[in-house]
Amino acid sequence: MSRTFAYARVSTADQSTENQLREIRAAGFAVDAKRAITESISGSVAASQRPAFAKLLDRLESGDVLIVTKLDRLGRNAMDVRATVERLDGLGVRVHCLALGGVDLTSPAGRMTMQVLNAVAEFERDLLIERTNAGIERAKAEGVQMGRPSALTDEQQADVLAKLAHGVSVSELARTHKTSRTTIQRIRDKA
Repeated sequence: MSRTFAYARVSTADQSTENQLREIRAAGFAVDAKRAITESISGSVAASQRPAFAKLLDRLESGDVLIVTKLDRLGRNAMDVRATVERLDGLGVRVHCLALGGVDLTSPAGRMTMQVLNAVAEFERDLLIERTNAGIERAKAEGVQMGRPSALTDEQQADVLAKLAHGVSVSELARTHKTSRTTIQRIRDKA
């Protein structure tokens, strides 16, 4: 006999999962209170790393049904959502998302919907990478220094190189300039 579970997540402790649980009941899903899993955790955390969701995964059995109100309850991004749905499908668990009309994401129609959403997410990710790279190239062309500023000024770096040439140790230079040995070694290796 299949069991129905609900998973509701909010990002902060001052928010409530009650609206999500009401929405699931209003959609006609009868979920026993002990099968309504709720947690307050950031959406940026992968579903499998969320404590309550991880415990839920251990409880689910083949034939069970999992209801969520929105796709973002199942993962931090489209790739995570897809991996979560595939994992649940592998367990024999049907996954219904109310925001997508209650479609079972493990059904052929649900898988097609997931593929379309993943394609859009991948396209958006590629555009973001493209814009980021273009911005970095433009900044470099304008002479903007990229990365962390050096721990030592140009004069201090010249002093380090001169003293290294005269046999002063890396450790002694690090103490003198109040920096790490790694910084001194980088200056040496860069020269």
